[in-house]
Amino acid sequence: MPRLSVLDLSPIIEGGDAALAFRNTVDLAQHAERWGYHRYWLAEHHNLPGIASAATSVVIGHVAEKTKTIRVGAGGIMLPNHAPLVIAEQFGTLESLFPGRIDLGLGRAPGSDQRTARALRRSLGSSGDTFPQDVLELQSYFTGADTRVQAVPGAGQDIPLYLLGSSDFSARLAAELGLPFAFASHFAPDYLEVALHLYRRDFQPSPQLDKPYVIIGAGVFAADSDTEARRLFTSAQLQFLTMVRGRPGKLPAPVDSIDDHCTPAERTAIDQRTRCSAVGSPETVRRRFEELLAQTQADEIIATGQIYDHASRLRSFEIAAEVFREIKSPT
Repeated sequence: MPRLSVLDLSPIIEGGDAALAFRNTVDLAQHAERWGYHRYWLAEHHNLPGIASAATSVVIGHVAEKTKTIRVGAGGIMLPNHAPLVIAEQFGTLESLFPGRIDLGLGRAPGSDQRTARALRRSLGSSGDTFPQDVLELQSYFTGADTRVQAVPGAGQDIPLYLLGSSDFSARLAAELGLPFAFASHFAPDYLEVALHLYRRDFQPSPQLDKPYVIIGAGVFAADSDTEARRLFTSAQLQFLTMVRGRPGKLPAPVDSIDDHCTPAERTAIDQRTRCSAVGSPETVRRRFEELLAQTQADEIIATGQIYDHASRLRSFEIAAEVFREIKSPT
């Protein structure tokens, strides 16, 4: 049966701050655990006023401490920003504190602009071009293969790795290394079908995984009516608009009509980037989940929802969990 999980970008809302974002993140994680979500991932982004999870491993530890059973992890760590040894130590520490509950998803993009990348000192270390080597180096620290340099803690720990991507690059690498693959279709769906085809076609079994495992990202904006859900969705649309215009900001309050705030060309760009979304009443969201699963044959949907009002955000994820239980595995 397919699984349902949460990808939380720890949104900082207009009028709010990071402290509020973290309180809301913990509250959502605790509810998600009760509602039966499989895992709860947080993402590394930098220099974005609307995302609070830049220090991703720190937030993962905070969420894991406040929950009991749900898997908690990174969706993902942008490995080019870090020395692989540091990530092995950080996640070895998390696994030591919360055994059997930690995931490590890895991305190739910097998760920032070039100026921010330089501030992260990427020019002194790795780059996207060395991502395959960085992943292998990270794996070697977990296996303890290099006896001269040990990740303490980290060496000998069984921390599952996942590769994230929005193109065929990470799909091919995940297939070659026999790792699960998560596609960022919640904001970059263009190469979804191509990437999944290549991943499944070229997959090589590994000690971690004997057959392909696919996770797809999906925006979820659910409410008791289609009209209310579409209104909640406008916050995410407006935030995408700030990205399109090159002026990212905090998550804004919803509006009655997104068309009053953007040009037709901008609306087309927003619709293109958010087309793997489920927006509507419980029945509408259920049908959309079924469409996405039938289209991709995914093993798991990881849902994200940039919703301004926290109570509405909780209700959206509650509805998603309820309707997902009704869905049978596609054949």
